[in-house]
Amino acid sequence: MLLHHYRFEPDTSLFDLDLFRTELAGSRSPIAPFKAALREIQARLDERFRAGSDIRDLVRGRAWYLDQLLAIAWAQHAWPDDGVALVAVGGYGRGELHPHSDIDLLLLLEHDDDTPYREPLSAFITFLWDIGLEIGHSVRSLNDCEREAEADVTVITNLLESRLIAGPESLREKMRERLSTPNLWPADRFFEAKWQEQIARHYRYNNSEYHLEPNLKSSPGGLRDIQMIGWVAKRHFGTEQYTDIVANGFMNDAELRILSQGQAFLWQVRYALHMLTGRAEDRLLFDHQRTIAEMFGFRDTPERLAVEQFMKRYYRHVTALAGLNDMLLQHFDEVILRGKESLETVKLNERFETKGGYIQARSRNLFRERPAAMLELFLLMAKHPEIEGVRADTIRLIRDHRHQIDDHYREDPRHQRLFMAIMRAPGNVPRQLRRMNRYGILGKYLPEFGRAVGLMQHDLFHIYTVDAHTLRLLKFLHGFRKPEAKDDFPVAANLIHQLPKLDLLWIAGLFHDIGKGRGGDHSEIGARDVEQFCQRHHISQHDTNLVSWLVEHHLLMSMTAQKRDISDPDVIRDFALIVRDETRLDYLYVLTVADINATNPTLWNGWRASLLRQLHAETKRALRRGLKNPPDRDDWVRETRTEARSLLQTVGVDSGQIDQLWESLGEDYFLQYAPSEIVWQTQGILAHQPSPLPLVLISAPTADMAEGGTKVFIHTRSVDDLFAATAAAMEQLGLSIHDARIATSHNDWTLNTFIVLDSHGQPIRDAERIEEMRSHLVEELDDPDDYPEIVTRHTPRQLKHFKVPTEVVIEQDPANERTLLELTAPDRPGLLARVGRIFMEQDISLSAAKIATLGERVEDVFFITTKAGEPLTDPERQQQLRERLIEVLGV
Repeated sequence: MLLHHYRFEPDTSLFDLDLFRTELAGSRSPIAPFKAALREIQARLDERFRAGSDIRDLVRGRAWYLDQLLAIAWAQHAWPDDGVALVAVGGYGRGELHPHSDIDLLLLLEHDDDTPYREPLSAFITFLWDIGLEIGHSVRSLNDCEREAEADVTVITNLLESRLIAGPESLREKMRERLSTPNLWPADRFFEAKWQEQIARHYRYNNSEYHLEPNLKSSPGGLRDIQMIGWVAKRHFGTEQYTDIVANGFMNDAELRILSQGQAFLWQVRYALHMLTGRAEDRLLFDHQRTIAEMFGFRDTPERLAVEQFMKRYYRHVTALAGLNDMLLQHFDEVILRGKESLETVKLNERFETKGGYIQARSRNLFRERPAAMLELFLLMAKHPEIEGVRADTIRLIRDHRHQIDDHYREDPRHQRLFMAIMRAPGNVPRQLRRMNRYGILGKYLPEFGRAVGLMQHDLFHIYTVDAHTLRLLKFLHGFRKPEAKDDFPVAANLIHQLPKLDLLWIAGLFHDIGKGRGGDHSEIGARDVEQFCQRHHISQHDTNLVSWLVEHHLLMSMTAQKRDISDPDVIRDFALIVRDETRLDYLYVLTVADINATNPTLWNGWRASLLRQLHAETKRALRRGLKNPPDRDDWVRETRTEARSLLQTVGVDSGQIDQLWESLGEDYFLQYAPSEIVWQTQGILAHQPSPLPLVLISAPTADMAEGGTKVFIHTRSVDDLFAATAAAMEQLGLSIHDARIATSHNDWTLNTFIVLDSHGQPIRDAERIEEMRSHLVEELDDPDDYPEIVTRHTPRQLKHFKVPTEVVIEQDPANERTLLELTAPDRPGLLARVGRIFMEQDISLSAAKIATLGERVEDVFFITTKAGEPLTDPERQQQLRERLIEVLGV
């Protein structure tokens, strides 16, 4: 289909067809000339692509030249009569061919009996394969076309886009007549089928344009969405060009321009992908994003990588196309499916009404005469959850008048009150914010948010653009209010109903990442932005302080749980000193859980949930006790020992055995573990004695526990390289370590506890699997002389395309007389085993570790000492350790 103000004219100078015919006539075999012609045409098209020629000329030019070559090839074969035709269908039928697009051909027969044509058809298809064409072909009679098209909407869609290449045009016309609307697939049935097809396709891509490695054709806002508009219009209007949709009043010039520019950009990217990969590739993989960004002229800046700039342009185009697709399909629905229905009209007020459950403006001049109505519309939808959406004409009015939202508009108190009324509405506020974003209102009213639209960080951790992530976060927050949330998010589901003002939570969520891409700390930038927003919208100073604090510290809770030892009373007290009160703590917990889930669906697991729940509970206890009355460490140890002893005596464990074992464990052991864990480990150690084999205890969360990970406790002689060997053995089992607590008794026995999850981020509960883990660990760790070499595996494809610098930060933890080492490095199999070997080489003892994998990088924290149990304070030794880690892990 032709697009906005464009008419394709074949460039006959690209390849001399007359000369080709002459060479073909003088050639002993036609295969070589055809192969050479195809190579020459593609090489010249590629050359023009690199030179910046109009992509439409290239895509349509390749189709035109292939038409000529196929027609010549057709004439090389002897056909018995005019009962057969060569027809281009599908994308090729539209006259669109990228370097490696499917060449869909229909060999159309007038009659069902194909006997006279079998031999020439077979010879023709074989010839096309011989000259190197990758074709998709079908042989159908007119009756076949009619029968198969009636049975399958994809078949009729393919046949609707047809062009004659060779043979009688009358035969194709007969097919078109049989497939016409009165005979097959009337417009309403066709539209409904194609709409359901699109819904299913979008669902496969999570109904989001914002994918880390999007599919140019099938992702929302991709080429299929453009084609969808054309298919429906063609079936309903009989149009051949998008300009006809404008002529029929279903699209205006501005929308046609969005369609034209979006398709041209996607075509450019698709052409580049095909050229780079040498195949029909529609996935915009990391392997190619950087190369295409450079090819398109993007260059790195201090603020943004070239690839991020390129992907931002991609997301802006597909977002606009997805919005246009939504609006036009809504329009088609109103005209094609509901056009004959008598829709009930309900007046909402003097400005708006609903028709068939969809809201619409009562006057076409409404937004021009009363711009505030652009916000009022979303407030009405928030107050009336039964409203299904916005009618197409009103969507178009919003798009046509949103330019009125400027600084003067934003400073108007009436508009500020309306926006805050939306934020304070009792219904699904995040849904209205998503609609406002879809129609371009949110980014206009909040320019800070507008700058974040399409903004993406090129890594495997942040898999959504800033705007998409933010709206997902708000959706999660609203989801916590639903009864079913108690199963997956019990603490958040309880807390959100106790928060005094939900609008403050919506605002904090809306602004938490809004400072990204602007240089500096995005949390501090966002805190300043939200403070100005609150002042402009006359929010009280108390509430302003709360929202600003939440935005500035929105990473605090996850970082504390992830990187600090939250069993340490001092860590809890330091965190509580920043939080200061329970209200802030509850807001922060709910915001943190939503933020993690909205960042990357692989991040949330039972172990991370248990860490946050523990941090929330311990901090709340500290706040209620009073920050001036922190718990005494001696009292903490005494209470833990007393409770654990009582539990052990209840099950008949001898006090003398308990005392003998506990004498060697040291006080820190009773600070690190809960009484129930001490009971489990004590019973296991006493029952295992005096076996020479390592003791491996494994405890899994029960089936009804949503939170937690599988605990692995290892008690054996403390020897060099044990941590490296344990990490390697767990890697062999396909386990990921998320937490490690490394302790050694006074008589050199390990008290090592690991929290592990499977490759899907789930705890291991299956009894056979647990026994397999236990047996494997005992076998691998029973003889230090046989400790395996570090396990190496194939590095996943995606990880190869991110350059993560290895960084090592060494700080002191004087309260616990140890050193904290924070490691950021590219993720790779066997990394923990490598770290363990380096610690062994450098005579470093490990007391605990917090393991976090964030996309393509790890951010691990290790609590270390010298072999003598002292903090690592020597600057020279620190530097040696730092250099060795960077040397091994930075390659």
